[in-house]
Amino acid sequence: MDVLRSMLLALTLTIAVEMGVLWLLGERQGKVFRASVAMNILTNLSLNFYLVFVAFSVLVVLVGEMLVVLVEALWYQHYLNCWEQASLYSLLCNAISFLTGLLLMMLFY
Repeated sequence: MDVLRSMLLALTLTIAVEMGVLWLLGERQGKVFRASVAMNILTNLSLNFYLVFVAFSVLVVLVGEMLVVLVEALWYQHYLNCWEQASLYSLLCNAISFLTGLLLMMLFY
């Protein structure tokens, strides 16, 4: 149960951080925010499940995060019709949420 609770907390924090990043980037379309939530449910839970139950290493984290950035950029592209903007959104949202997670882990674990 603790693993599930941790995964849901990570997902919730990721969504909150990424919503804030999108807003700070000037995004105001509800469909983009909803798409971000849907993407994060899929990518965050998938990556965290893999890290917890299959394999955890620095390499797996880095490759996994790169795949998440790519998948989310492609998803944003569908809603924004601009690859540069989609890539920027994905890269910044994921970098900031990842660094926020690292900082919180260092502070509380």
